[in-house]
Amino acid sequence: MFMMDFVIRLLVAIILGALIGFERQYRQRSAGLRTNTLVSAGSAVFILIGIALTADTELADPSRVAGQIVTGIGFLGAGVIMKDGLTVKGLNTAATIWCSAAVGALAGAGLLAEASLAAVAIVGIHLLLRPLGARLERRPIGKDEPVSALYLFEVRCKAEVENHIRVLLMQFINQDEDLQLKTLKSLDDESPAKAAIQAEISASANKDQVMEKAAGRLTVLQGVTYVSWEVISRDTD
Repeated sequence: MFMMDFVIRLLVAIILGALIGFERQYRQRSAGLRTNTLVSAGSAVFILIGIALTADTELADPSRVAGQIVTGIGFLGAGVIMKDGLTVKGLNTAATIWCSAAVGALAGAGLLAEASLAAVAIVGIHLLLRPLGARLERRPIGKDEPVSALYLFEVRCKAEVENHIRVLLMQFINQDEDLQLKTLKSLDDESPAKAAIQAEISASANKDQVMEKAAGRLTVLQGVTYVSWEVISRDTD
């Protein structure tokens, strides 16, 4: 392999990895510009090493290097996947790293047009499918798609507004046919002048945004000092 081929393939891998990483960095994801660029460049280098070392060997198979890259990137991707309560974060980031490695491997193998097309496709998936994914996430769940969640909603306030907060909570729940109050109780607080209200609310659909909206409205009320909500359990079929 001539040095010029090496330089061109590596440079293309770096540029395409940076293209993918720029979109990730712009979205402020954990694996951004440098990570995706390094993954793409590293994959290209490993492919180039395999080609250079086996150029004079008829029985050599440089494609084995690509298989090892896939395995190695799998461990790297696992490092960015985190479990936060009932939510798993980092799957999209891990998948993007995996794709960056594929782009670098294509560039290292000399398939520059294919590598460019793959990079454009990856960035396009992020840009074009993001709005669709957000819309699907917000859509109401049909009766033939049983999804249930149990939320814990807590409000701390002054004692004189406790009854008012209870009424607002009941109105909030009754306005949404997918919500049902399971329990509503007052908790002991450090002072008689303060009150703590805790409600368990079941939902037949994903109501995370509804809960956040309700929490935001209660937070600005006079006498309210603390509002929080969390998912206790979530079941999907």
